[in-house]
Amino acid sequence: MDKYRLLYEHLIELGIATQANTHISSPCPRSKLLLAHDAHYIDAFIAGTLTQQQLRAIGLTWSKKLVTRTLTAVGGTILTCKLALKHGLACHLAGGTHHAFSDQGQGFCVFNDIAVAVKTALHNQWATRILVLDCDVHQGDGTALILQNEPQCFTCSIHGIHNYPFTKQLSDLDIPLPRGTDDVTYLNLLDQTLEHLSDLPSFDLLIYDGGSDVHKDDRLGHMDLTDDGIRARDRRVIEWAQQKQLPIACLIGGGYDHDHARLARRHALLIETAAQCFRRQDLAKR
Repeated sequence: MDKYRLLYEHLIELGIATQANTHISSPCPRSKLLLAHDAHYIDAFIAGTLTQQQLRAIGLTWSKKLVTRTLTAVGGTILTCKLALKHGLACHLAGGTHHAFSDQGQGFCVFNDIAVAVKTALHNQWATRILVLDCDVHQGDGTALILQNEPQCFTCSIHGIHNYPFTKQLSDLDIPLPRGTDDVTYLNLLDQTLEHLSDLPSFDLLIYDGGSDVHKDDRLGHMDLTDDGIRARDRRVIEWAQQKQLPIACLIGGGYDHDHARLARRHALLIETAAQCFRRQDLAKR
């Protein structure tokens, strides 16, 4: 849990996070979780009655603090989507728990915040057609499966082909990458992907999972992107959305490093790039 606090403190030091632009989310209510998750699973997690096998699959030790953090993070993704629709761009200093399925969690993911946010936005008619672009190094398998029969959402995942999860699901568009993919190769494939997405019917909300685990120093990523490569990735996605006047909600996704302060700085690359893009767009409007 350290990295979330450290990320926020780092953004305050940079002058990016301020009292004026920081919003605190409420825990996601059960009624919204039910849009994407099984009632028995929701209740068992909140009550602390998941089996040891279920907890091992998630990879986290149950506690009341974990329940609070999990529900608040899902609520944060929903709030980020609302703020993006209002302001054009918003970032969540958590989110991207894309491995959770409707009736089970796995891979450090309890509930699938992306799927819950998509279902909530559609249910409340905040949006009618949503794009999920997942650039975390691990495939968004839970997101793909939960949303596979949702015609108003298009899921796209750019991920490591030989990385976790080892049983992949079918997104609407999957871009598998080999280990050791570098900046140039990744960005070329991203450009091709964005061109393909441009040919689809228009969207009115983009949920972007900008995982930092594609970084060359991430301990679980097995990719070879540099800081500059991640900045370029995020800038391409955000500017693509801005050119289309497509509201974009950014999530930090996964990142793994025993040095949590260094990891927080790596996650901050997304927020720094988003802030720069937001300022440029704001100046252009004046």
